[in-house]
Amino acid sequence: MSGQGHSTQLEPAVDNCHVPLITAPPDGPVDGKATTELQLESDHSVRLDNLGPMVVNSDGTLSRIANWQHMTEPERERTMRVLAVRNKIRLEKQQTNEIQ
Repeated sequence: MSGQGHSTQLEPAVDNCHVPLITAPPDGPVDGKATTELQLESDHSVRLDNLGPMVVNSDGTLSRIANWQHMTEPERERTMRVLAVRNKIRLEKQQTNEIQ
């Protein structure tokens, strides 16, 4: 709308105020779920099976399946079979890329 005196420059939403970029986590449960605090010593191990399997992404990063706890046992078994094959292929590809 040129010629009508309108400015195309955006005004800041808050003037002269400090606005934190992120907020502090809430005290207590996160997303309504209870959290567990673990005290670890160097000679102890922790199993995180309830979080589900690690997924090797195509770029080599790792993630987890978000809905693992809501899957039925047959769904988990199928997912594990598929992930085992896919993760193996992706890890081999990553190792091949590192060698080259």
